[in-house]
Amino acid sequence: MESPENLSGQEVGVEQDTTPTSVDVDTAVLLLGAGVTAVTHPLLYVKLLIQVGHEPLPPTVGTTMFGRRVLYLPGFFSYAQHIVKVDGKRGLFRGLSPRIISSAISTMVRSKVKQVRTDPKNDQISLQFIFTLSTLFPLQTTHEMIIQCLSRVATHPFHVMSVRCMAQFVGREVKYGGMFSCIVRIFKEEGVSGFYVGLIPHVLGEALFLWCCNLLAHFINTYAVDESFSQASAVRSYTKFVMGIAVSVLTYPFMLVADLMAVNNCGLVAGLPPNSPIFKSWMHCWNHLSRKGHLFRGSSFFFRRVPVTSLPSIED
Repeated sequence: MESPENLSGQEVGVEQDTTPTSVDVDTAVLLLGAGVTAVTHPLLYVKLLIQVGHEPLPPTVGTTMFGRRVLYLPGFFSYAQHIVKVDGKRGLFRGLSPRIISSAISTMVRSKVKQVRTDPKNDQISLQFIFTLSTLFPLQTTHEMIIQCLSRVATHPFHVMSVRCMAQFVGREVKYGGMFSCIVRIFKEEGVSGFYVGLIPHVLGEALFLWCCNLLAHFINTYAVDESFSQASAVRSYTKFVMGIAVSVLTYPFMLVADLMAVNNCGLVAGLPPNSPIFKSWMHCWNHLSRKGHLFRGSSFFFRRVPVTSLPSIED
């Protein structure tokens, strides 16, 4: 008969064995990230084609809730059906491999940064740093921004490869195929700089997003949410998420410019005249889109309206 001490020791051992290690957690996060990336890829594929201005389907006539007649461009489902009709169901996942690798690298970068902060060899520095971050909003946001920038620099080459693979749908090219061939072709034609086309607007957009989102959430949680409110903690937990949705609308033009620069003048029909001018810089691209009123092109999947300038042409 086993003593209570042995039983308690076994129970502790079982609890220790069932406690997930950091490797298990990282593996689970990697698998979850890959799954989410695969599921959402068709959405981003359609979004990119809209961003580059590819509209293969004719608009349809409709009316707004105020009775104004407008032309509606096809929504996500119509666009996705068109892709399936042309390339089959597998066509919806063109350019997925670089995105999955990008997601995995981003997860590993964040994990390594977290390990550095919690390294026992740097207990005094780490504890002091973490305490400072938890009490000072600017330093906390700066830390998040540094992690995001490191992650973006590490993953941007794969973003460029994915975007170019998807943009091939416009001209039916096969210039960018597998991962290895993409790397070789980009390096051969553009050098190392080709892997970082559009990096600056992407980093600026993400940094602006972080600061605006955290700043708004900080002020709302500090000054707008009353401590006497019974659900104050629950409200605070959702504030940053809601602010993220609102701020993402404002920072969308940076993401659009980054994607267009990744395609521009790379030899694909989608990034060459007459589909797109040759941009000298990302600011040139921004100014061009601003003049055209296209800074938010691709930000919506549904109810994409084209202003009606001639009623007789619609009636015909």
